[in-house]
Amino acid sequence: MATTLFKDFMFEAAHHLPNVPAGHKCGRLHGHSFLVRLEITGEVDAHTGWIMDFAELKAAFKPIYDQLDHYYLNEIAGLENPTSEVLAKWIWDQMKPKLAELSAVTIKETCTAGCIYRG
Repeated sequence: MATTLFKDFMFEAAHHLPNVPAGHKCGRLHGHSFLVRLEITGEVDAHTGWIMDFAELKAAFKPIYDQLDHYYLNEIAGLENPTSEVLAKWIWDQMKPKLAELSAVTIKETCTAGCIYRG
């Protein structure tokens, strides 16, 4: 039976949403404390007792984290319209080739709002 583990990452970044209606508050430059949750689904190894070492997951995400933390998201290729939905898919597209077991990317841009992308 498959099991899912997850690891959460926090990063700070600024953005604006260029495609919202005129006067929309998200059209102005603003920032968030983003939460990214990466989910890995697979079989638990009988010897190690885990699907994957959390340190391995952290190392796989580090280059992407370093591109996002304390940056202006709109200036990153592929994130010109950095909604939570676009960001989740962008992270998926960066991670999935390195991490076949990736099963979901969750983005929370506030304590109460976010999205989940499952490829």
